[in-house]
Amino acid sequence: MPRYSFQPVFDTKAEGRSDFGDLPEWDLSDLYTAPDAPEVARDFDRLKADCAAFAADYEGKLAGLDAGAMLDCVQRYEAIDMLAGRLMSYAGLRYYQNTTDPARAKFMSDAQDRVTDATTALVFFALELNRIEDAALDALFAANADLARYKPVFDRMRAMRPHQLSDELEKFLHDQSTVGAAAWNRLFDETLSGMEFEVDGEKLALESTLNLLTDPDRPRREAAARSLATVFNDNLRLFARVHNTLAKEKEIEDRWRKMPSSQHARHLANHVEPEVVQALRDAVVAAYPNLSHRYYALKAKWMGLEKLEIWDRNAPLPVEPPKTVDWDQARATVMDAFAGFSPELAAQAEPFFDRGWIDAGVKPGKAPGAFAHPTVTDVHPYIMLNYLGKPRDVMTLAHELGHGVHQRLAADQGELLSSTPLTLAETASVFGEMLTFRRLLANAASDTERKTLLAGKVEDMINTVVRQIAFYDFECKLHAARRGGELTPDDINALWMSVQAESLGPVFNFMDGYETFWAYVPHFVHSPFYVYAYAFGDGLVNALYAVYEDAPEGFEEKYFDMLRAGGSKHHMDLLAPFGLDASDPRFWDKGLSLIGRFIDELEAMED
Repeated sequence: MPRYSFQPVFDTKAEGRSDFGDLPEWDLSDLYTAPDAPEVARDFDRLKADCAAFAADYEGKLAGLDAGAMLDCVQRYEAIDMLAGRLMSYAGLRYYQNTTDPARAKFMSDAQDRVTDATTALVFFALELNRIEDAALDALFAANADLARYKPVFDRMRAMRPHQLSDELEKFLHDQSTVGAAAWNRLFDETLSGMEFEVDGEKLALESTLNLLTDPDRPRREAAARSLATVFNDNLRLFARVHNTLAKEKEIEDRWRKMPSSQHARHLANHVEPEVVQALRDAVVAAYPNLSHRYYALKAKWMGLEKLEIWDRNAPLPVEPPKTVDWDQARATVMDAFAGFSPELAAQAEPFFDRGWIDAGVKPGKAPGAFAHPTVTDVHPYIMLNYLGKPRDVMTLAHELGHGVHQRLAADQGELLSSTPLTLAETASVFGEMLTFRRLLANAASDTERKTLLAGKVEDMINTVVRQIAFYDFECKLHAARRGGELTPDDINALWMSVQAESLGPVFNFMDGYETFWAYVPHFVHSPFYVYAYAFGDGLVNALYAVYEDAPEGFEEKYFDMLRAGGSKHHMDLLAPFGLDASDPRFWDKGLSLIGRFIDELEAMED
């Protein structure tokens, strides 16, 4: 059931400031023209009235509805969901443009309170539906095809049946959410956005400082890493409090709901079986020596070092000339790659650049990272970037545009069926990156350029697969440890380092202070256990791309059908037309082998 909150999932690959051309900014007027616009007040009032009327008409009566009446009920619920989503999307997007602006923060908080208060009247809906017998629901679906289209929505709600609490407790949890996780999320965001890091006498924001970890100048990378460690350490008690509180809150709710593990709620939300995630995790961990350990040993050789420091992990190669990509060039690169695969893909992406659907520049107070937020299905998605002109930022643009196109195509499913499970939500984004990379690789003018491109892609894939599974293991360890009591900052630091050494390999030294770098990762706070979705998406796209290369005929149509399906089908049904099955452990080995082959090619270049 929706919590009606704004929690974008941040992609944190790109991390600064400069002039890279005419960077676009959001035009949010497709949602509302201003926070004090009369339409905003009208819609808040309408939301409250519609929720109250819905409860008056249906509470205690769902089990007695015939198929036609149930369809009317679901469609009214969907309309309310869209109205609440429009209000919260507007409040959230404005807030993330400048999280340090008190007026924006107040509007966001007040909107969350008003939406939560209004939608408390809807809590009964999922609870009553879950008390209806399967046979009775099946009979309703059989009697009305329009209602049967919503069966995946019912299935997702009913997956929570074993974990459902009493009506009163469910209403309490709904009301309490604004002063629970949402409040701690906001504290985390505002703390990060307000931090300053001093590097060589210059004070920088988080995004700019992270960006320096990819600087060609090694002393400057080191200075940035040490500044990050100093500021994180100065704020470590606060970050530990945030994580302790959220992990304990989750443990309490999981215990009351009788969840078998801390991760189980995420698996249910993703509509993915725990054994599929475990197979993915085990395959990646087993591949650490062949992937990250092998690649970073090769990188150390290229850099003339026996050991890499942590500030060398994303350093450019010594043969790679410093390169700045202006916005127009980035746009052309990605759009050419999209058009080379499909004119329709490019046509779906084009409006983002010209209609105020992208906010690209780095600005004071702006949230770090990147995301694509779908808003509601009768508007369009908005993309947030922090564009710094690095080649990796071009890949981030391709990634977020992939999300945006996916969200546009799925919108025809309607508000309740458009949202793609997180495991498949990364498919179009990672596929967009792959198209862009393949385009650049095909046009490489020299062996040196090809080597640079391959190395950059391997690093991105390691960040997407190896690093995110390490993040997942860290979260699993953190939540398990929190069940035994309060965790000190040193406790959390130790958990972080236990997965870093394992995943990155023996070639790394870990400077004093790196143990605090868990503190700034927003996924741990906003979306616990989300991170495996990146590895899932990368493995899936590697397998999909192999299908495309082997049999391009008819692939485009099947690919767009998958994107248009949104959340209306299970991942097994969506992958079946491609002959793929994510429940087969060998499926993940296929995706990981592609990374291995790229590293093989890089090693061969040394001979």
